[in-house]
Amino acid sequence: MFITAPAVEMAAIDIAAQLPASVYELAATAWKAEDEAALKAVFKLARTAWPTAVAQTDALEAEYAARSAEKAARIARAHADRLAAASPFDNWKGTIELGGAWSTGSTDLLALYGALKLEREGLRWQHRLFGKVDFQKSDGSTTADRYNLGWQPGYNFSENMFTYGLGQFEHDQFLGFSARYTLSTGIGVVLASEPGPKLSLTGGPAVRHTDYIGKRTANEPAGRAALAFRWKVTPTLALAQDASVFFESDTTSALSTTAVETALFPKLKARLSWEVQYEQTELADHAPIDTTSRATLVYSF
Repeated sequence: MFITAPAVEMAAIDIAAQLPASVYELAATAWKAEDEAALKAVFKLARTAWPTAVAQTDALEAEYAARSAEKAARIARAHADRLAAASPFDNWKGTIELGGAWSTGSTDLLALYGALKLEREGLRWQHRLFGKVDFQKSDGSTTADRYNLGWQPGYNFSENMFTYGLGQFEHDQFLGFSARYTLSTGIGVVLASEPGPKLSLTGGPAVRHTDYIGKRTANEPAGRAALAFRWKVTPTLALAQDASVFFESDTTSALSTTAVETALFPKLKARLSWEVQYEQTELADHAPIDTTSRATLVYSF
């Protein structure tokens, strides 16, 4: 039996259209190592080296895409089951941030800064507790005396939308008030999320009670808007931006904090931050803008 020339050509095409076993082995190895970049590189190499086997390459890529989707769904289900079974005391995590300075001699200086954040993730409910103390004394005179405490619960309607509440107490004698109480609620949206940069926006109505030092008290309705941005640039470097603004009839107050964090140890980070606080009111007798730069250590638990 003789094979004609067209038949020989067809057999050559069929062989050329087959992906070698090494491609399947490389894809399996990258999958087991959970190396997504390597897996994409295997598919790219296969399309370049065996262009006539593009259909098989497409089928192989689709197979691993389905595996990835199934794995992600399985992990999400397990995570949801853990959250649903957790008690109110489970799933809390937090950070402690500390910084300070002390000098004697030509200038006596004492500066202390501390912040605590606690967060709990639930199946639907989220909770965030926070507190901050900033005290500074120079040559016997207090130059900074501010602190605040707050609680912000939230309820997730979906992955990209939630509602929140906020209760907050502030004290800052250099901004002209001994106490300020804030209650707020509203809606939040997540515009971008992990594994890339994460951005969320919140906004809604608020009520504020302010005790001004040596002056009247004020009870005012207000509007609130805020944003929170997080970006893990590298495994050891992260960027954070938090900003909020309150609008009242005769007062506008805003706070913006920009921070860069770098990992020193698994649970310890160094943090450089720049804080801008704006406080404009008819009763104020000070500059409306204060800025503070800090270098602190952050411990996560």
